[in-house]
This record gives sequence, structure tokens and C-alpha cells, in this order.
Amino acid sequence: MNHSSNSPLDAPIAEKRPHSLSMHGDRRVDDYYWLRDRDDPKVIAYLEAENAYTTAMMQHTEALQMALYDEMLARIQETDLSVPYRKGDFYYYSRTEAGKAYPIYCRKQGSLEAAEEVLLDQNELAAEHEFFTLGALAISPNQQILAYSTDTTGSERYTLCFLDLATRQLYPETIPETYYGVVWGNDNQTVFYTQLDAANRPFKLLRHQLGSAIADDVLIYHEPDDSYFLSVGKTRSEAYILLELGSKVTSEVHFLDANQPTGAFQVIQPRSPGIEYTVEHHSTVFYITTNEDALNFKLMKTPVTSSAKQHWEPVIPHRADVLLEGVSAFANHLVIYEREAGLPTVRIRQLSTGEEHAIAFPDATYSVGEDANPEFDTTILRYSYTSLVTPRSVFDYHLDTREQELKKETPVLGGYDRQNYASDRLLATATDGTQVPISIVYKKGIDRNGNNPLLLTGYGSYGYSYDPGFSSSRLSLLDRGAVVAIAHIRGGSEVGRRWYEDGKFLKKTNTFTDFIACAEHLITQGWTSADHLAISGGSAGGLLMGAVINLRPDLFHAVVADVPFVDVVTTILDDSLPLSILEREEWGDPNDKLYYDYMKAYSPYDNVEARAYPNLLITGGLNDSRVSYWEPAKWTAKLRALKTDSNTLLLKTNMGAGHGGASGRYESLKEGAFEYAFLLDQWKLAEI
Repeated sequence: MNHSSNSPLDAPIAEKRPHSLSMHGDRRVDDYYWLRDRDDPKVIAYLEAENAYTTAMMQHTEALQMALYDEMLARIQETDLSVPYRKGDFYYYSRTEAGKAYPIYCRKQGSLEAAEEVLLDQNELAAEHEFFTLGALAISPNQQILAYSTDTTGSERYTLCFLDLATRQLYPETIPETYYGVVWGNDNQTVFYTQLDAANRPFKLLRHQLGSAIADDVLIYHEPDDSYFLSVGKTRSEAYILLELGSKVTSEVHFLDANQPTGAFQVIQPRSPGIEYTVEHHSTVFYITTNEDALNFKLMKTPVTSSAKQHWEPVIPHRADVLLEGVSAFANHLVIYEREAGLPTVRIRQLSTGEEHAIAFPDATYSVGEDANPEFDTTILRYSYTSLVTPRSVFDYHLDTREQELKKETPVLGGYDRQNYASDRLLATATDGTQVPISIVYKKGIDRNGNNPLLLTGYGSYGYSYDPGFSSSRLSLLDRGAVVAIAHIRGGSEVGRRWYEDGKFLKKTNTFTDFIACAEHLITQGWTSADHLAISGGSAGGLLMGAVINLRPDLFHAVVADVPFVDVVTTILDDSLPLSILEREEWGDPNDKLYYDYMKAYSPYDNVEARAYPNLLITGGLNDSRVSYWEPAKWTAKLRALKTDSNTLLLKTNMGAGHGGASGRYESLKEGAFEYAFLLDQWKLAEI
């Protein structure tokens, strides 16, 4: 049964309270601006009414939702173990137990046959909370004290605690309002952490002495520029603590001898607008990856004792066709992460000889990334690999002998056979002639007759490369005959830094037209049709969803927009909101009329019109600190008031979570099953 027409249920209609917004002589009237005020009882009542309506409209899929959840859960090895990694005399790992939603963090001393020591059982910490997540998890250099931070609302404002692993006693102090980064000095007593401002921006670095009152903590650095984030890290060599300051386009790094944690940080190179750099330590030098006069980045090195730019020497030059994403330094090797022809690559350089070789990967389209490698003096690189048909696999690669050990492939229960599925890489032609890659996966044997249900996803912002990976849950779509594809559109970095630059600021609409070109290519090549095409995206990918259905509502049958950033102009003009000022270096500053006009022209919320729209499922999180709950709520309200069709429009707000949705693995699976049930229902595959 499909409730998209002749529904006996009445959808919630949000009250209109016109609010005038004026800028550059242009007046916008926002009827739903009032939904920003979560202290207004009518706001919560509206969100709850939308949730009740969504539940009622999806009631006929409840059996399907349960079947999907059972399928997804049945593919997971609920009691499982991560690949242990060694640090000093200990092997660290996490494990899960059937029926428990969260991981348990453990270690063994000396060998993997030793007795297990449970460091932290996240299930115990989460027991009294509807939402729970860990931020930092940092062991002291002597491996006797654990620093960890917790968030029980989804707001990403963490409380930092310290646990003595020998006595299992917590230290008396807890530090609120912290962010993810926590770093130990080598004295095992000094801890550096970042603090958040009212807009959820990490803006201060503080130094804490274990066991002391937090009122005595020392402010090390305060970043007054609202467009910069502050973070703290430590080099793999454990020699230096790094204070990293970054906007979307500019960076600055300071360093401190980790053996002298009460000393003064020194700047490597003061910030210069548009110049980005990252730092990796090896022996007496810093390796510096930078974009100065190098769009795709280059690698330099400089003595630790003379770190300023005039001392930098070239190691890897800039190349127009290869993006240098970063390097990792080990005692005798440099691991070089690059991207060429739209695919990630890994090169190994032996530092003593300069000899190089590359690691080969088997699939046409894939993801590869560094795994846990805490030790500097090693000849083994641990990395993870996955593709659309290959479950996440952890490898140990011997840097000298080039031997490779598969340590673990994530089990997929229920008889998954990758030979029954195929993945390909396609190319669509954009409106300006640019070739846009598409990754696609399907079950072998489907016909390209234009009748296949197809889910096309995309992101295309912040230079994030949306590399393909395996999902055991996705098998529930593939096994029902659906095809799944990823559009590697401009705004990401899949094809290099230019790919990113050509999808931001005053070229942002390339992101949207690229996605439409990918959809049209899949249709013309017989993979699907507009009546069978569904699309999905979250956060900035939700903006993508809103923009493309305004441009081509006829091209898509169903849409899932998770925590969508859709009220672009109003949000980025509001300095009080988290991330708004920082975001101006991604989208532009609407205080400038040129950007205001351009951004307003594509902002999904501002361009909702009286027209037919596809079937829509929109999600939000009440405690979301990145995309405020009111953006999906306002968008839904405006769509409901203006759309001329009888298609489904649902808003589902998680009233106890933030940007990432539900925190436990079982609740997360239920959310996935709900979205898949919506798609299958729209494809009329609900009975399969």
C-alpha cells in the first residue's frame, strides 16, 4: 500500500508567522523562521506532530522495516573483535558482544595469549542515557592512565575524564565543554585539550595538570578569528605536540617538545591567506605538505631547528595530474598518499635509498586508508581497504619485503559471495563537457532495460572525496534488484584539488549540474528511468538533494535527505550559529552582494516553489550542532505548503540525537531499515 495519494491522514501544517529578512535591498519573507525557537512549545509540538505523521504514514511498512532490520543484523557478526595493534608492550583492541550496542575497549600485555584487561566498557557508560558517544580516547605514554570524553546529547560538547587503569579509580576532576582532541605530555601528568565557544567552535587550547582543579588550567592559546578551528595532536614519533589552526583555506601549525610540556609552543610558519600546510615529524626534520604555488600540493622538508618557510626544501614537486593528500613518516620509510585519475594510491619510499614502489589494489573503484599505526620504529604499515563488493579488510604490509598479510576481512554472515555482484566505474558528461566519474554496484544478471530501481548518492562539498566502500546493509537493496551508484561530483577532491575548486564559491552550481548529468547518464545508458530513480544525501549532501529537486524535480522519483543543510543564506549570515563564519570560506560570504545573489539562487529553502516534487523523506536531529534541526523542519513546512503533488513528504526528527543520528549500533540499524523501507515502498518493492 502506498500512502502517496488519497491518504486518510492529515499532514501537519505549520503555522505561518512571516519574518522579514532584508539584505542588499532584497527582502525575503520567511514564514517558518519561528521554528528556530526550541523553547516555544509549539516548535516541539510541530516536530512531534510530524514524527507522529511519519510513523502513521509508514505504518504499512512496519513488517518490512522489521524484516530489513533482521536481515541487516543477521549479516553482522555481533560478537566480534577488531584487529589488535601493538603499542609498546601492549596489544589494544575493541570487541563487541551480541545484544550490546557499543564496543568494549581492551588490551593485553606482552602477547595476545595474555589475560584481557578491559579498559572501558562503553555499554556501562551508556546504560543510563538515550544517546551516548565517546569523543577522545587517549592513553598516557606510560600506558597507565586513560583520558576519555563523553557526549550524552549528540551536541558534540564532550566532558573529559581520567581513569587510573591500575586502581580503576577516576580522578576527581572532570572537564566540560571540550572537543575531540586530547594529547598527553611525555611526563604522563600534563594533558592538553581544546575548549568550545558558544558556537561549538574549538577556540582555546588549555593545559591541565592531572589531579589539579580545572580552575588552575593554563590557557595556552586563544584563537580569536571565528573562521578558524583549533585542534591538537601528537607526532607518531611522540617527540612533538602540534597545535593546528585551520580555516577552510588557510592553516598554521605550532609545535612543542613533548618532553617539556610546560614549555612554549613555536610557530612553524605564520598563516598566510590561502596557504595550507600539514606537518609530519621524522628525526631532525619536519615534512610539510603544502599548497603554496601548488594547487595539488607538494612535499617539502625543513630542519626542526629552522622551520620557517625560507628553509623549506622540495621533496615531491607539484604535479598537475596527481593530488598529494598527505604522508606518514616511519623510522625508515615515507608512506605517500595520493590521488590519480580519480583513484587513491599509496607509494612507499625507503628513506635511506630513495627507492619507491606502489601498493596494487584489485578493484576498479575502491577506498584505501591508513589504519592504526601508533609505532614509529616499525617496518609494517597497517591499512584498510574496501570496495563496493569487498568488505572492509585490514592488511599488514611489510614495507621492506612488500609482503602483505590480510589480518581480517569483516565477516558478512548469511553466505555473501562477492562473485554474485559487480562494480564498475562509469563516466558521465557534464554540461561543460567535464567527465564525471560514477561508481556503481549491482547484482549480476540485471538487465539494462531502464526499469531497475536505482539509488544515486552524492556529496560534493568541502573537498571530501566520496570513495566507495562496502555495506552489508546495502545487500538488502541489491538482492531486491536495486542498483546503487555514487556520483563523484565537483566540490569533492576525487579528481584533484581543481575538482574541489570548481565546485565551491561562485562555481557551486557545478556540483548540482554534475549530479543531474550523472542521473541522466544512468537513464540514457539503460540502468534506470526517472520513475525508478531515487537519490540520497546527508548534511551538505542534503543541500545537494534540495538543489537538484528544485532544478529538475521531474528527474527523480524519491529522495532521502538526511540532516540537510538547506537554508544556506540565512544560516551563513547568522554569526551566532555554529560553523556559519567558518562556512563562508566554502560557500562564500552573503554579506557581499555578489555571493548573496549567487547563493540565494541555489539555496534549496529559498527556491521552493508551487510545483510537483518527488516523494521525500527528510530527517533531522534536535541536538544537531552542525545543521540545526530547524533547517529540515522549515524546509518540510514550506514544501508542504507549496507543493502541488500528492506525493509522500515525511519529516523524521530524532528528538534525542545530533548530526550523526542514533548512537548505538542497533538503533543505527533501525534508522537504516526505516530509510530502506521508504525507498522500497516508493519503488513498489515492499512485498519482496
